[in-house]
Amino acid sequence: MQRFGDAKLPAEIPPLSEADKKLIIHAELTILAGHVLMATDAPESMGFKMQFGNNMHINLEPASKEETKKLFDALSEGGTVTMPLEDMFWGAYFGSLTDKYGINWMLNFQTIN
Repeated sequence: MQRFGDAKLPAEIPPLSEADKKLIIHAELTILAGHVLMATDAPESMGFKMQFGNNMHINLEPASKEETKKLFDALSEGGTVTMPLEDMFWGAYFGSLTDKYGINWMLNFQTIN
């Protein structure tokens, strides 16, 4: 588990309040058969607005960058990209979207182990 205040965030992110620094940026729990549940807080100060239905995402962990892009492109067709695929500060190729049916998705190819 990692808190916002412990993460090395990109320079373009404005300074966090003391309250936001205590929030969780990443939590991970391995469950049966190696499946992983992940969670994060979504601070309003970063533009998140909690509404019923947007409070969960399905996370996929493809085996390659190419597979990640293929899945992302297919799922986002007719939907809305909320974060374009790009290399992230935590060492992953990551993006998020809402598909045409209103399902929230995150795709995370871990480039650094």
